[in-house]
Amino acid sequence: MVKIYHNPRCSKSRQTLQILTDKNIEPEIIDYLNSPLDKGQLQQLTQMLNCSVREIMRTSEADYKDNGLKNNELSDDELFDSIVKWPKLLQRPIVVNGTKAAVGRPPESVLDIL
Repeated sequence: MVKIYHNPRCSKSRQTLQILTDKNIEPEIIDYLNSPLDKGQLQQLTQMLNCSVREIMRTSEADYKDNGLKNNELSDDELFDSIVKWPKLLQRPIVVNGTKAAVGRPPESVLDIL
């Protein structure tokens, strides 16, 4: 089952969803702003993406800047907690296919895991 962590207001997220539907894939759509991920789910995503927690954070968001999250002294746990508290900080979209995941930036990058 393919999942997409989706923000319908984001053009990249909509484009990525369109790529999936064009491939006749009907993904499970997870509106992570209304159903935020918990810390365990976020940790699993970073493992699947083979990246750090900072790499899945949207550093241009006001919540990132206003809460001092650029501070390199912050632990991964603190950063994961920040994404749980402010879901807008999660990079989007993220597509999961089994044990593989990809960030849809650019949207075509998800083709590698389909």
